[in-house]
Amino acid sequence: MKNYLFFLLASTIFSFTRSQDAAEEVSTAVAEEEEDPFYKSPLNRLASSASNFAYDLYRAQAIKYPNSNIFMSPLTIATALSSISLGGGQRTESLIHRSLYYDLLNDAEVHATYKELLTSLSSNQKGLKSISRVMLERRLRLRIDFVNQLEKFYGNKPKLLSGNTRVDLSEANDFVQKRTDGKVMKFFKEVPSGISVLLLGAAYFKGQWVHKFNPRETVLRDFYIDEQTSVSVPMMSASNVPMRYGLDSDFNCKIVQLPLTGGVSIMFFLPLTVTQNLTLIEEGLTSEFVHDIDRALQSVTITLSIPKLKVDYEADLGGVLQEMKLQPLFSSPDFSKISSKSVKLTHVRHKAVLELNEDGMENAPKVDSGTRHHFPLEFHLDHPFLFVLRSDSNGALLFIGKVMNPKDVSR
Repeated sequence: MKNYLFFLLASTIFSFTRSQDAAEEVSTAVAEEEEDPFYKSPLNRLASSASNFAYDLYRAQAIKYPNSNIFMSPLTIATALSSISLGGGQRTESLIHRSLYYDLLNDAEVHATYKELLTSLSSNQKGLKSISRVMLERRLRLRIDFVNQLEKFYGNKPKLLSGNTRVDLSEANDFVQKRTDGKVMKFFKEVPSGISVLLLGAAYFKGQWVHKFNPRETVLRDFYIDEQTSVSVPMMSASNVPMRYGLDSDFNCKIVQLPLTGGVSIMFFLPLTVTQNLTLIEEGLTSEFVHDIDRALQSVTITLSIPKLKVDYEADLGGVLQEMKLQPLFSSPDFSKISSKSVKLTHVRHKAVLELNEDGMENAPKVDSGTRHHFPLEFHLDHPFLFVLRSDSNGALLFIGKVMNPKDVSR
């Protein structure tokens, strides 16, 4: 490992280390618990492992759609996979646990710890509503231990399809709508055909800034898709906003972190130039790296502008998961703890709804002119950027996205 990430603020330089991949980061974090008390908690270690899978899943989707807006709550899919591992024989359970980095945790009570994680994320103050579910083919005889464990640790029973497409569609959509307080509507336009095992993950997040924006200062501004092309979108603007800031000299990007209510914060990664793509940043994202950034960013006041976003994103993720070395789950898995009949994963469906507008808890505090920095800092999300929304207490990745063109997701 080498020191090559620097945060520059005025004349002071801060540095910390970053490793090359998520598995190494998790292993290092576990091995160096004494150096970072954060990872002494089994819940935090599990959140880090499941979030590293979530970063992997986002990365695979971003590679597939390099020029598209992407908004995901991939932890919902991690949760669905973790839950279905309860039905796997040793070979299949081991495959799923490796993809979730559980093999590095040494936690025999991983599902009990996951239950604790889900409880910690379900606080109304966080503004997050999420649900994962396992749906199975009709007339399947389920093993009672699998049903009971799924409900005990993950909060809901598996759902057997009835075979009546209208009834199944209505039931599935009503379930997701109810569990997200009516925020995720029409999860399915139609129930897919040929289901053996379907995993679904849905999430809604409505952010409430700690320091709200003044709607009167939201104006149309140019967002530069590239050097030649721009679109006009509503931008929330504010001056002298307290936040945390840094400059990554290796990724050539500015980073700011803004607090939201409920112990949640959002981290924006903005390349220094319009022409720089986001791939290099995406490749470096791991739970441990973002945790290190969180510790290294410096408190400043800044002038900024952020596009208003209202996002409704949906994706079929089965193909992406197969490309992530989980193809055996779709071909010849051992799910003998689910049923005596052979079943396999056939569909993975995800939907994410996100709102970021001016709403917040309080006005930004007045900044005394004598405390301002000699070099005014500005941060304008006016060209493609990436963001990470995390739980502050355990680092769990709640939402991740990249905005290539906010025209379709601004209001």
